[in-house]
Amino acid sequence: MNAVWIVDDDRSIRWVLEKALARENIAFRSFSAASEALAVLDANGALPQVMISDIHMPGDSGLVLLQRVKEKLPTLPVIIMTAYSDLDSAVAAFQGGAFEYLPKPFDVDQALDLIQRALKESTHHVGVDEAETSVPEILGQAASMQEVFRAIGRLSQSSATVMINGESGTGKELVARALHRHSPRKDGPFVAINTAAIPRDLLESELFGHERGAFTGAAAQRRGRFEQAESGTLFLDEIGDMPAELQTRLLRVLSDGHFYRVGGHTPVKANVRVIAATHQNLETRVRDGLFREDLFHRLNVIRLRLPPLRERREDVPILARHFLNHSAQELGVETKRLADAALKRLQAFDFPGNVRQLENICHWLTVMAPGQTVDEADLPSDMRESQLSHAASTATDWVAALNTEADRLLHEAPGEVFDQLNKTFEKNLILRALAATGGRRVEAAQLLGIGRNTITRKIQELGIDAVRGDE
Repeated sequence: MNAVWIVDDDRSIRWVLEKALARENIAFRSFSAASEALAVLDANGALPQVMISDIHMPGDSGLVLLQRVKEKLPTLPVIIMTAYSDLDSAVAAFQGGAFEYLPKPFDVDQALDLIQRALKESTHHVGVDEAETSVPEILGQAASMQEVFRAIGRLSQSSATVMINGESGTGKELVARALHRHSPRKDGPFVAINTAAIPRDLLESELFGHERGAFTGAAAQRRGRFEQAESGTLFLDEIGDMPAELQTRLLRVLSDGHFYRVGGHTPVKANVRVIAATHQNLETRVRDGLFREDLFHRLNVIRLRLPPLRERREDVPILARHFLNHSAQELGVETKRLADAALKRLQAFDFPGNVRQLENICHWLTVMAPGQTVDEADLPSDMRESQLSHAASTATDWVAALNTEADRLLHEAPGEVFDQLNKTFEKNLILRALAATGGRRVEAAQLLGIGRNTITRKIQELGIDAVRGDE
């Protein structure tokens, strides 16, 4: 039996994986096309224990291969690789029954760990759908966004209530729509309401509808958002701002599965999936008595955190290219290109308005930049000035704080200065990287630009034993 089958049209990828497997004494067999692997499977030859396949290849795609393999070997762990780090690829892979989704470029040790975990796996989900080929709805190569993609993929066969946390402009509604689109309720309606944007005296009627004559001006019966979302998904944005009395009504709907229209006496069944979102810290609002604790627990079945753009700066280039292309298509003009200096400036910007702000800037550049290549000087002036001021201030503050601490230690702990500062520096860097990756050491090492063995050794040396991550 060939333990691992590698399917990729890229010879260099096959070579790297082959060398890594050989180093671990793991048997393997390589194929340059899905058709080659399928031919061996159809001939009832030697079967693999694990398959790792690229998603985009000439001929049959990795998703077609995944589907065919799952028909024949439903429990076989299949790892899907792709250089196109978008939501659709991740969801399609998980819906098809993939064991894991591995974005390229990947760390060889990370890939090897994944393969070794897959070799221990015995049962998996049954595949259901093939990939859709539409434009990706959400883009992101950062580890934090890959976690969001994985979560959406794993939730694709669930109707569980989901709470989305994220700053304004991070794309909470996009994620909610993706959860709906990749759910068993995808054929039903998706209805969104921003609870903070509707006056509180109208919000009850908006949510639950009203009967004719329920109040002045109610000339006819009106269906609320719950009824409009029947058999589909209701997205409640900025749920943290919902008035207390409506929190009670919402809790009753989630608990009992029915509600009453304003002025009504007949219960109406609510067959909807609720997805809520907020930019606020609901735990704090619960402690402050501004949000019902029981409602919080009802909504907080599954929680997804959307990272702000400043935590995923590596995604700025791919997002900017996407938005520039989209704006050019809308306006019927040629797509503009970002010069390296302009792109670096964008990546250094903190984007308080997050992805939405980047999208608006790209649209502005499509209209206002004089040439086809966008230079640093073409960026909005307020952005350039604020960034220069912030960068200078941050650099000055950081160096000044370091100088102050160094001076203190030179007088109070001579002979220990270098060791103390160096340990503090390394420990904080590693802790920040682990926080950014959810405790995953391999990805944290990649972010820091050090090896997996190095970060493991440093964690032990520096006593960072409270951090749980992948081994």
